[in-house]
Amino acid sequence: MKTAADYIEMKSPAKPEYVGIIRLTLSGIASKMGYSYDDIEDLKIAVSEACTNAVQHAYKLDKSGEVSVRFGVFEDRLEIVVADQGDSFDIRDQEALGPYSPEHTVDQLSEGGLGLYLMETLMDEVNVQIDSGVTVSMTKFLNRERVDDGTTVQNYETN
Repeated sequence: MKTAADYIEMKSPAKPEYVGIIRLTLSGIASKMGYSYDDIEDLKIAVSEACTNAVQHAYKLDKSGEVSVRFGVFEDRLEIVVADQGDSFDIRDQEALGPYSPEHTVDQLSEGGLGLYLMETLMDEVNVQIDSGVTVSMTKFLNRERVDDGTTVQNYETN
C-alpha cells in the first residue's frame, strides 16, 4: 500500500565531481528519516553506483548530459530514482558480468556488472527500465528486512 510521500528532486551535470553532492543529499534525507549508519552507507553505495553508471556510460561523448535523482520520502521507506537520457545498455549483458558465483575471486570480477550487483544486494527492491535513457528505481525499507521468499519481516530494534 502506497502512502503519501514528500518528493525531493535534483539534477546535476553528468560529471563525477557531482556524485558526492548527491551522496550528501541522500545522507541528510536518510539520517532525518531515522536510518541506521549502516543502512545510510548501503544507500550511499547503491546511489553512487547508479549515478556513476549514468556518468560513465550514458553520455560518452556528450559532456552536457545530466543525471536526475528523485527521492520519495515515505513513512516506511525511501524510494530513489536515478535517471539519465543518454545511451542505454543491454541489462542482460550487465547481469552476465555480475559476481554471481562464490568460486570467483575479487580479481576475477568483471567491470560493469558489479554496480548492478551491489545495488541489488544493498537495496530491498531494484528495478531498471531502459527506454530513452536508463532509469534505476531503488527502495530501502526503514526498520525492516526483506527475506528471500518476498515477505517482509519486522525488524524490531531495542533501545
